Amino acid sequence: MDRFRLSLSGRATWAMAMVGALLFFLLGGLVKLQLINHAELASRSENNRLRVVPIIPRRGIVYDREGRVIIDNRPSYTVSIVPAELVSDRTISNLAGLIELDSTQIVGRMIRNQVSRYQPSPVKKDIPFDAIAVLEEQSFAFPGVSYQMERVRMYVDSLGVEALTGYVGEVSPDDLAEIDGERQGYQPGSMIGKKGLEKQYDQLLRGREGTEYVEIAASGQILGPYTEREVLEAVPGSDITLSIDIDLQEASVHALDSFCCGAVVAMDPRSGEVLAATSYPGFDANIFSSVIPESLWSEIRSDPTHPLLNRILNGLYPPGSTTKLITVGAALEEGLINEHTTLKPCYGGMQFGNRFFRCWEHSGHGTLNCTHAIERSCDVFMYQLGISLGIDRLHDYFAKCGFGRPTGIDLPGESDGLNPDSKYYDQRYGKNKWTRALVLNNAIGQGEILSTPLQLTQFYCGIANNGLVYRPHLVKKITKPNGDEIVVPPVVSFRLPFTRQTLDILNEGIRLVVQGERGTARSQRRKDYTVGGKTGTAQNPHGANHAWFCGVAPLESPEIVVCAIVENSGDGSQYAAPVVGKVIKAYMDKKAGRASVAAAAPTDTTHAEL
Repeated sequence: MDRFRLSLSGRATWAMAMVGALLFFLLGGLVKLQLINHAELASRSENNRLRVVPIIPRRGIVYDREGRVIIDNRPSYTVSIVPAELVSDRTISNLAGLIELDSTQIVGRMIRNQVSRYQPSPVKKDIPFDAIAVLEEQSFAFPGVSYQMERVRMYVDSLGVEALTGYVGEVSPDDLAEIDGERQGYQPGSMIGKKGLEKQYDQLLRGREGTEYVEIAASGQILGPYTEREVLEAVPGSDITLSIDIDLQEASVHALDSFCCGAVVAMDPRSGEVLAATSYPGFDANIFSSVIPESLWSEIRSDPTHPLLNRILNGLYPPGSTTKLITVGAALEEGLINEHTTLKPCYGGMQFGNRFFRCWEHSGHGTLNCTHAIERSCDVFMYQLGISLGIDRLHDYFAKCGFGRPTGIDLPGESDGLNPDSKYYDQRYGKNKWTRALVLNNAIGQGEILSTPLQLTQFYCGIANNGLVYRPHLVKKITKPNGDEIVVPPVVSFRLPFTRQTLDILNEGIRLVVQGERGTARSQRRKDYTVGGKTGTAQNPHGANHAWFCGVAPLESPEIVVCAIVENSGDGSQYAAPVVGKVIKAYMDKKAGRASVAAAAPTDTTHAEL
């Protein structure tokens, strides 16, 4: 068999084909590099000598109603690492000693906050200026390390207003998932409102981040701005003006600071503006502006006074006798009584079934009509009304007065409270396995009924404002970076389920509580103005009674409603009423042009038990 042989011309053809194929692949690769992948490769090349630096905008400033600063900003330095530029045997080891983090912590933070290998990953905020000076002078020892000056929040700690303002913190994966953070422009290392106003109005306050480019040497040294790329300027956040009055806020803090725990809310019933609100004890919101030491965080969380509990929105308490107005109002509306009706006399309690229900006044109040029953806070009178109303009718009136649901204040995370009805008891105890006697407790604001201080304040605003209830709110005005202003108008939330005649009777009741000869808060009488209100002493299964008082002033033309709870203290008249009296006095003194005497003692120390 003859061996296969190529002719000379065949060999030449094959050689030409191979050369052609090789040229084809070379040209293809060249086209891919120069045309198809040019943009990506050019970008990579650019990034090797450019650094993308975010420009953090000024976060909006928060003012009180008179333009005084409540939340401001202060300068702070953040140190970051560009992963693509770090030198493994120098960068992290040198940086660890300078910023007081170990190498593992630095690597962990760098990875957690990394967006790309060519952008700075923040590893520690609020670095002292001395450390920044070292980075500046000895940059050769810290290849890949950069720093950035930004502004962090500065809260006026003495105002005790952190339950409203909240605080900001570094955005977490949970935050990003909750708000679709990537689409909203957040990225690892961004600051975000975590609680309170900072969270509610984060989008307004934060503004929009900008971007600039700096040129760096191969050693990592910053050469200066890169002028061939346009800088995207940051847009500052909007400023916010609150309804809070700093003078009243300070008065509410001072009024509570001799007690363990409690809360005060002051509102203008004519608009729903919150004038002051204190949850005591609180915490210094400034600690969240930087890295919180683990020991401090553990101390706060284990504090038995629960400083992180926002008692204004989330403190759930039995309202006690402060809600006897609802029981009386419901009975009047249902035609069960009129203002002259007297019920069975109070002899210190009443028998219902096999149980004797006591009145707080063990010697009894005798025969009363409804206004005097409010004045003296008679339990027996309310027991009888509760039996006549029944659980579900009483529940309905509580619901129509705003209990058992959030008020809708412009703050996140408000609690519902609890307003039980027969369905609730069926679920809790089983159908027909609970006693009608439960309504006796509900009629005096005890039992399962739970309210927040804000809900109770809202209700008394309705009593003071002829039944019209405005939604509680904090923000009065938003000022945009361009100077445009948005004034936030009051919003009517609902009307109390009472006629004008019923409201007049209830207002006469709260007048007698302070102005009456036997009123439970007659210690709060003043010469210069008239105060009305209602005391409450709520039984507390976990300890001593909680003291309540809700006050209205001036009673002829109400401008302010103040509610206070003092936990585990005792009688409402003895402990909560003076707290409210001090805040009202501060308001009236300021209105009259007198110096505020927030800590002044009551003019009359006489008090009754409720």
